[in-house]
Amino acid sequence: MFSLDRMRALHSVAQYGSVAAAAAALHVTPSGVSQQLAKLEREAGQELLEPRGRGVRLTRAGRVLAGHAEKVLAQLAQARSDLDRMREDVLGPLRIGAIPTTVHALLPPALATLAAQHPRLEVTLREGEAEKTMPQVLAGDLDLAVMESWADRPTVLPPGVTGVTLFSDVADLALPAGHRLAHRRAVDLAEVADLPWIAWTAGTGCYEWLRQVLREQGLDPRISCTVGGYPTQLALVAGNAGAALVPRLARESVPEGVRLLTTRPTLSRTILAVCRTGEEERGAVRAALDVLRDASARFEGNAAPVR
Repeated sequence: MFSLDRMRALHSVAQYGSVAAAAAALHVTPSGVSQQLAKLEREAGQELLEPRGRGVRLTRAGRVLAGHAEKVLAQLAQARSDLDRMREDVLGPLRIGAIPTTVHALLPPALATLAAQHPRLEVTLREGEAEKTMPQVLAGDLDLAVMESWADRPTVLPPGVTGVTLFSDVADLALPAGHRLAHRRAVDLAEVADLPWIAWTAGTGCYEWLRQVLREQGLDPRISCTVGGYPTQLALVAGNAGAALVPRLARESVPEGVRLLTTRPTLSRTILAVCRTGEEERGAVRAALDVLRDASARFEGNAAPVR
Protein backbone atom coordinates (compact mmCIF):
# COMPACT_ATOMS: atom_id res chain seq x y z
CA MET A 1 0.00 0.00 0.00
CA PHE A 2 1.46 3.34 -1.05
CA SER A 3 1.27 6.24 1.40
CA LEU A 4 -0.79 9.18 0.12
CA ASP A 5 1.78 11.72 1.37
CA ARG A 6 4.55 9.86 -0.49
CA MET A 7 2.50 9.73 -3.67
CA ARG A 8 1.87 13.47 -3.33
CA ALA A 9 5.63 14.05 -2.96
CA LEU A 10 6.34 12.08 -6.14
CA HIS A 11 3.59 13.91 -8.02
CA SER A 12 5.09 17.24 -6.96
CA VAL A 13 8.58 16.28 -8.15
CA ALA A 14 7.11 15.20 -11.48
CA GLN A 15 5.20 18.48 -11.79
CA TYR A 16 7.92 20.90 -10.63
CA GLY A 17 11.02 19.10 -11.87
CA SER A 18 13.14 18.98 -8.72
CA VAL A 19 13.06 17.99 -5.07
CA ALA A 20 13.71 21.59 -3.97
CA ALA A 21 10.84 22.99 -6.07
CA ALA A 22 8.51 20.23 -4.89
CA ALA A 23 9.43 20.98 -1.27
CA ALA A 24 8.69 24.69 -1.77
CA ALA A 25 5.32 23.89 -3.33
CA LEU A 26 4.40 21.51 -0.52
CA HIS A 27 5.76 23.90 2.15
CA VAL A 28 8.08 21.27 3.63
CA THR A 29 11.86 20.85 3.66
CA PRO A 30 13.75 19.22 0.75
CA SER A 31 15.05 16.59 3.16
CA GLY A 32 11.45 15.78 4.12
CA VAL A 33 10.54 15.22 0.46
CA SER A 34 13.66 13.11 -0.07
CA GLN A 35 12.75 10.93 2.91
CA GLN A 36 9.22 10.42 1.59
CA LEU A 37 10.57 9.44 -1.83
CA ALA A 38 13.11 7.04 -0.33
CA LYS A 39 10.33 5.29 1.58
CA LEU A 40 8.18 5.19 -1.55
CA GLU A 41 11.01 3.54 -3.49
CA ARG A 42 11.23 0.84 -0.83
CA GLU A 43 7.46 0.32 -1.05
CA ALA A 44 7.61 0.16 -4.86
CA GLY A 45 10.68 -2.08 -4.92
CA GLN A 46 12.11 -0.02 -7.80
CA GLU A 47 14.16 3.13 -8.23
CA LEU A 48 11.90 6.09 -8.92
CA LEU A 49 14.55 8.81 -9.30
CA GLU A 50 17.95 8.99 -10.93
CA PRO A 51 20.67 11.67 -10.89
CA ARG A 52 20.63 14.32 -13.61
CA GLY A 53 23.37 16.90 -13.30
CA ARG A 54 22.95 18.47 -9.89
CA GLY A 55 19.33 17.41 -9.69
CA VAL A 56 17.22 14.35 -10.32
CA ARG A 57 14.72 13.06 -12.86
CA LEU A 58 12.09 10.37 -12.72
CA THR A 59 12.94 6.91 -13.94
CA ARG A 60 10.52 5.06 -16.18
CA ALA A 61 9.01 3.44 -13.05
CA GLY A 62 8.86 6.86 -11.43
CA ARG A 63 6.93 8.32 -14.35
CA VAL A 64 4.47 5.44 -14.31
CA LEU A 65 3.85 5.77 -10.58
CA ALA A 66 3.62 9.58 -10.82
CA GLY A 67 0.86 9.16 -13.40
CA HIS A 68 -1.05 6.93 -11.03
CA ALA A 69 -0.44 9.42 -8.18
CA GLU A 70 -2.06 12.21 -10.21
CA LYS A 71 -5.12 10.06 -10.86
CA VAL A 72 -5.36 8.95 -7.21
CA LEU A 73 -5.20 12.52 -5.87
CA ALA A 74 -7.81 13.72 -8.34
CA GLN A 75 -10.08 10.74 -7.60
CA LEU A 76 -9.91 11.28 -3.84
CA ALA A 77 -10.87 14.93 -4.24
CA GLN A 78 -13.75 13.93 -6.50
CA ALA A 79 -14.91 11.27 -4.02
CA ARG A 80 -15.09 13.84 -1.23
CA SER A 81 -16.96 16.26 -3.47
CA ASP A 82 -19.47 13.60 -4.54
CA LEU A 83 -20.19 12.60 -0.95
CA ASP A 84 -20.68 16.19 0.14
CA ARG A 85 -23.06 16.91 -2.71
CA MET A 86 -25.36 14.29 -1.18
CA ARG A 87 -25.95 16.63 1.74
CA GLU A 88 -28.23 19.51 0.92
CA ASP A 89 -27.81 21.15 4.30
CA VAL A 90 -24.70 23.22 5.09
CA LEU A 91 -23.92 22.01 8.59
CA GLY A 92 -21.19 20.68 10.82
CA PRO A 93 -17.63 21.94 11.38
CA LEU A 94 -15.84 24.38 9.10
CA ARG A 95 -12.22 25.25 9.97
CA ILE A 96 -10.84 28.48 8.52
CA GLY A 97 -7.33 29.94 8.73
CA ALA A 98 -6.55 33.53 7.77
CA ILE A 99 -3.76 36.08 7.75
CA PRO A 100 -4.07 38.76 10.46
CA THR A 101 -5.09 41.65 8.19
CA THR A 102 -8.08 39.70 6.87
CA VAL A 103 -9.02 38.47 10.35
CA HIS A 104 -9.39 42.12 11.30
CA ALA A 105 -11.13 43.47 8.20
CA LEU A 106 -12.61 40.74 6.00
CA LEU A 107 -13.58 37.82 8.23
CA PRO A 108 -15.94 39.57 10.72
CA PRO A 109 -18.58 40.56 8.14
CA ALA A 110 -18.12 37.30 6.23
CA LEU A 111 -18.58 35.15 9.34
CA ALA A 112 -21.59 37.18 10.44
CA THR A 113 -23.27 36.54 7.09
CA LEU A 114 -22.31 32.87 7.21
CA ALA A 115 -23.85 32.46 10.65
CA ALA A 116 -27.06 34.17 9.57
CA GLN A 117 -27.42 32.10 6.39
CA HIS A 118 -26.29 28.75 7.81
CA PRO A 119 -26.95 28.57 11.57
CA ARG A 120 -26.11 24.84 11.70
CA LEU A 121 -22.56 25.49 10.53
CA GLU A 122 -19.93 25.32 13.31
CA VAL A 123 -17.11 27.68 12.30
CA THR A 124 -13.71 27.90 13.95
CA LEU A 125 -11.14 30.51 12.92
CA ARG A 126 -7.35 30.37 13.34
CA GLU A 127 -5.03 33.28 12.62
CA GLY A 128 -1.86 32.41 10.74
CA GLU A 129 0.41 33.22 7.81
CA ALA A 130 0.50 31.08 4.66
CA GLU A 131 3.61 29.20 5.77
CA LYS A 132 1.52 27.86 8.65
CA THR A 133 -1.95 27.48 7.13
CA MET A 134 -1.03 26.03 3.71
CA PRO A 135 0.32 22.76 5.20
CA GLN A 136 -2.78 22.57 7.41
CA VAL A 137 -5.03 22.81 4.34
CA LEU A 138 -3.02 20.09 2.61
CA ALA A 139 -3.16 17.87 5.69
CA GLY A 140 -6.91 18.37 6.09
CA ASP A 141 -6.56 20.22 9.40
CA LEU A 142 -8.11 23.32 7.81
CA ASP A 143 -10.94 23.38 5.28
CA LEU A 144 -10.14 26.84 3.94
CA ALA A 145 -7.39 29.43 4.33
CA VAL A 146 -7.30 33.10 3.40
CA MET A 147 -3.80 34.25 2.50
CA GLU A 148 -1.85 36.80 0.48
CA SER A 149 0.32 36.58 -2.61
CA TRP A 150 2.61 39.55 -3.28
CA ALA A 151 3.29 40.33 -6.93
CA ASP A 152 7.05 40.31 -6.31
CA ARG A 153 6.96 37.29 -3.94
CA PRO A 154 4.04 35.13 -5.10
CA THR A 155 2.62 32.33 -2.99
CA VAL A 156 3.13 28.96 -4.68
CA LEU A 157 0.06 26.74 -4.63
CA PRO A 158 1.07 23.08 -4.26
CA PRO A 159 -0.61 20.26 -6.20
CA GLY A 160 -4.00 19.36 -4.81
CA VAL A 161 -4.83 22.95 -3.77
CA THR A 162 -7.11 25.41 -5.57
CA GLY A 163 -6.96 29.18 -5.11
CA VAL A 164 -9.87 31.60 -5.49
CA THR A 165 -8.98 35.28 -5.96
CA LEU A 166 -10.94 37.62 -3.68
CA PHE A 167 -9.49 41.10 -4.31
CA SER A 168 -6.29 43.12 -4.76
CA ASP A 169 -4.57 45.30 -2.18
CA VAL A 170 -1.61 47.70 -2.15
CA ALA A 171 1.00 48.58 0.46
CA ASP A 172 1.91 52.24 0.97
CA LEU A 173 4.92 53.80 2.64
CA ALA A 174 4.37 55.09 6.18
CA LEU A 175 6.80 57.85 7.23
CA PRO A 176 7.10 60.01 10.35
CA ALA A 177 5.41 63.36 9.66
CA GLY A 178 8.67 65.24 10.13
CA HIS A 179 10.64 63.23 7.60
CA ARG A 180 12.17 65.10 4.65
CA LEU A 181 9.98 63.17 2.16
CA ALA A 182 6.71 63.35 4.11
CA HIS A 183 5.34 66.25 2.05
CA ARG A 184 5.41 64.16 -1.14
CA ARG A 185 2.49 62.15 -2.57
CA ALA A 186 4.68 59.41 -4.04
CA VAL A 187 8.31 58.39 -3.69
CA ASP A 188 10.78 55.93 -5.12
CA LEU A 189 11.56 53.45 -2.38
CA ALA A 190 15.25 53.85 -3.17
CA GLU A 191 15.00 57.43 -1.80
CA VAL A 192 14.25 56.18 1.71
CA ALA A 193 17.85 55.40 2.65
CA ASP A 194 18.10 57.32 5.93
CA LEU A 195 15.62 55.45 8.14
CA PRO A 196 15.51 52.02 9.75
CA TRP A 197 12.53 49.84 8.95
CA ILE A 198 9.71 48.41 11.02
CA ALA A 199 8.81 44.89 9.95
CA TRP A 200 6.50 42.04 10.79
CA THR A 201 7.75 39.36 13.17
CA ALA A 202 11.09 37.84 12.09
CA GLY A 203 10.84 34.51 10.28
CA THR A 204 7.44 35.20 8.70
CA GLY A 205 6.66 35.62 5.02
CA CYS A 206 5.87 39.33 5.58
CA TYR A 207 9.30 39.87 7.13
CA GLU A 208 11.05 38.18 4.21
CA TRP A 209 8.91 40.11 1.73
CA LEU A 210 10.03 43.45 3.20
CA ARG A 211 13.69 42.43 3.07
CA GLN A 212 13.31 41.33 -0.56
CA VAL A 213 11.55 44.56 -1.60
CA LEU A 214 14.23 46.73 -0.01
CA ARG A 215 17.10 44.76 -1.52
CA GLU A 216 15.51 44.97 -4.97
CA GLN A 217 15.60 48.77 -4.61
CA GLY A 218 19.26 48.74 -3.61
CA LEU A 219 18.53 49.50 0.04
CA ASP A 220 20.13 47.95 3.08
CA PRO A 221 17.28 46.18 4.95
CA ARG A 222 18.20 47.76 8.29
CA ILE A 223 15.32 46.60 10.49
CA SER A 224 15.00 48.20 13.92
CA CYS A 225 11.65 46.79 15.09
CA THR A 226 9.89 43.48 14.44
CA VAL A 227 6.31 43.44 15.65
CA GLY A 228 3.15 41.55 14.75
CA GLY A 229 0.31 43.90 13.84
CA TYR A 230 0.22 46.86 11.48
CA PRO A 231 -1.51 49.21 13.97
CA THR A 232 1.52 48.76 16.23
CA GLN A 233 3.83 49.41 13.30
CA LEU A 234 2.01 52.67 12.55
CA ALA A 235 2.28 53.69 16.20
CA LEU A 236 6.03 53.11 16.03
CA VAL A 237 6.26 55.18 12.84
CA ALA A 238 4.42 57.99 14.65
CA GLY A 239 7.02 57.69 17.40
CA ASN A 240 9.79 58.25 14.83
CA ALA A 241 11.11 54.68 15.20
CA GLY A 242 11.39 54.14 11.44
CA ALA A 243 9.47 53.62 8.22
CA ALA A 244 7.04 50.83 7.36
CA LEU A 245 5.20 49.36 4.37
CA VAL A 246 1.56 48.97 5.35
CA PRO A 247 -1.22 47.37 3.27
CA ARG A 248 -4.33 49.50 2.84
CA LEU A 249 -6.48 46.66 4.16
CA ALA A 250 -4.55 46.79 7.43
CA ARG A 251 -5.21 50.39 8.41
CA GLU A 252 -8.57 51.43 9.74
CA SER A 253 -7.12 54.66 11.09
CA VAL A 254 -3.79 56.45 10.81
CA PRO A 255 -2.21 57.99 13.94
CA GLU A 256 -1.21 61.62 14.14
CA GLY A 257 2.42 61.94 13.17
CA VAL A 258 2.23 59.48 10.27
CA ARG A 259 2.18 60.33 6.56
CA LEU A 260 1.26 57.76 3.92
CA LEU A 261 2.80 57.92 0.45
CA THR A 262 2.34 55.74 -2.61
CA THR A 263 5.47 53.95 -3.75
CA ARG A 264 7.34 53.50 -6.99
CA PRO A 265 7.24 50.65 -7.82
CA THR A 266 3.71 49.88 -6.67
CA LEU A 267 3.66 47.06 -4.11
CA SER A 268 0.54 45.00 -4.78
CA ARG A 269 -0.78 41.75 -3.39
CA THR A 270 -3.69 39.45 -4.10
CA ILE A 271 -5.90 38.20 -1.30
CA LEU A 272 -7.06 34.67 -2.07
CA ALA A 273 -8.86 31.79 -0.44
CA VAL A 274 -7.40 28.31 -0.86
CA CYS A 275 -8.82 24.85 -0.26
CA ARG A 276 -8.08 21.32 -1.36
CA THR A 277 -8.97 20.80 -5.02
CA GLY A 278 -12.55 19.57 -5.31
CA GLU A 279 -13.50 20.93 -1.89
CA GLU A 280 -14.68 24.21 -3.43
CA GLU A 281 -17.84 22.35 -4.44
CA ARG A 282 -18.48 21.00 -0.94
CA GLY A 283 -21.44 22.62 0.76
CA ALA A 284 -19.69 24.28 3.72
CA VAL A 285 -16.63 25.41 1.77
CA ARG A 286 -18.76 26.66 -1.11
CA ALA A 287 -20.90 28.67 1.30
CA ALA A 288 -17.80 30.20 2.90
CA LEU A 289 -16.33 31.14 -0.49
CA ASP A 290 -19.61 32.79 -1.48
CA VAL A 291 -19.72 35.04 1.60
CA LEU A 292 -15.99 35.83 1.31
CA ARG A 293 -16.51 36.98 -2.28
CA ASP A 294 -19.45 39.15 -1.23
CA ALA A 295 -17.54 40.65 1.73
CA SER A 296 -14.55 41.33 -0.54
CA ALA A 297 -16.57 43.69 -2.75
CA ARG A 298 -16.02 46.59 -0.33
CA PHE A 299 -12.24 46.29 -0.78
CA GLU A 300 -12.19 46.24 -4.59
CA GLY A 301 -10.91 49.84 -4.69
CA ASN A 302 -7.92 49.15 -2.46
CA ALA A 303 -5.54 48.83 -5.40
CA ALA A 304 -6.60 52.17 -6.95
CA PRO A 305 -4.12 55.05 -6.71
CA VAL A 306 -4.49 57.34 -3.70
CA ARG A 307 -5.83 60.75 -4.73
